[in-house]
Amino acid sequence: MTATTQPAATTQPAAATQPPATTQPAPATQPPATTQPAAATGRHPGPVPVDAPAEAGLPGTIGSGSYDPADVTFLLKDLSAADLERATEDREEDMQRGRHYSEDLPVEYQPDESYLALYHQALERSATRVALAVGLVCELVRVAKPAPVLVSIARAGTPIGILMRRWYAYSLGLDVPHYAISVIKDRGIDLNAVRYLTERHDPAALQFVDGWTGKGVMTRVLAEAAPGLGLDDTMAVLADPARCVSLYGTRDDFLIPSACLNSTVSGLVSRTVLNAEHIGPADFHGAKYYRDLEPHDLSRHFIETVVARFPEVAAEVAATWPELWSSDRTPTWAGWAAVERIAERYEIPDVAMVKPGVGEATRVLLRRVPWRVLVAPDRVEELPHVLALAEARGVPVEEMPGLPFSCVGLVRPVRADGEAPVFHTPQSRWRPSDVAEGGQ
Repeated sequence: MTATTQPAATTQPAAATQPPATTQPAPATQPPATTQPAAATGRHPGPVPVDAPAEAGLPGTIGSGSYDPADVTFLLKDLSAADLERATEDREEDMQRGRHYSEDLPVEYQPDESYLALYHQALERSATRVALAVGLVCELVRVAKPAPVLVSIARAGTPIGILMRRWYAYSLGLDVPHYAISVIKDRGIDLNAVRYLTERHDPAALQFVDGWTGKGVMTRVLAEAAPGLGLDDTMAVLADPARCVSLYGTRDDFLIPSACLNSTVSGLVSRTVLNAEHIGPADFHGAKYYRDLEPHDLSRHFIETVVARFPEVAAEVAATWPELWSSDRTPTWAGWAAVERIAERYEIPDVAMVKPGVGEATRVLLRRVPWRVLVAPDRVEELPHVLALAEARGVPVEEMPGLPFSCVGLVRPVRADGEAPVFHTPQSRWRPSDVAEGGQ
């Protein structure tokens, strides 16, 4: 595969010969610091009416979703009344004919009781590990940005942005602003959202946040767009199994439980939408708020469960983050190299159909048309939710020794005419310059 473009260089934080002193966290006997309650801000969860007073939030947006308004502001136009959901098979076929995924929405998957039980088990099992990764990535970020303004990529990045905000409050007593904006593959950053942020905050303080990396697509989008806007394109993530960023809590492909569900663990917010029928030149990108799912919402429960583990990991974060900062964190794009090998082995015509990592594989099973799931033999016991979803959808699961991810989801070609898929922008034309032939 030959590269035709070169990705913009990813900004690296300045080297530090001496990491800044870590503020002593609150004693473990004290509960983690919580953010200001909604009642004190005059704001309430959910969309903000277009005629709402200023203190209610940004009119015409989805506000804070179902989260505490002190924790996040979504810079997303409210499209809750729009009919945007389409059947999975129809949507997949159109995407493989070139329709962009941001034009519409998948139908929100509603899990049954057995799957919800798996989610709760995963959360109980992983909450401490998530808390540790949150603390570590927060400490790496503050080396270059002592008072960051968090900008999470909606929607998977938003729970992580909230957890980072809570860590700064718990560990350092900082009240860190947090916004969620739309960044869309092949279409870039929401420029109206960026303009809103840079008019109110120092551009140098903005820190992009996402949940995890797969192939590194969001890293690429930011690298192409952010420097031209005068912004740091460095993205901070909880887990970087793709090895394509320098700010992370871990590079292990472990399950972040928020990946198990859709809107019910993401503020009841849909994926972001960029559709000319609904989004005008002066609008933010859009999203829906699923008010009908409020009885099933677990968004705040996820946040509070992880925050409750902060005292357990505070000492380990303080002891280990300087070593992580001093280690070689240079991106190698090993995840992309693995995707290329898988695509070649299974004769997959476009790497867009290979979704590496537990988070991306879960997404394939929840809202795409899956073909098969590949799992690392030594990680099977960590993936009960993936196995349950695969069984429910009749998707074969294959063990693949040497897989650098815990699992990988493969999308099934569905074009009725039998032709090879043609996505909006064939990703097979682009390749990270750092990936060596046959790279590891």
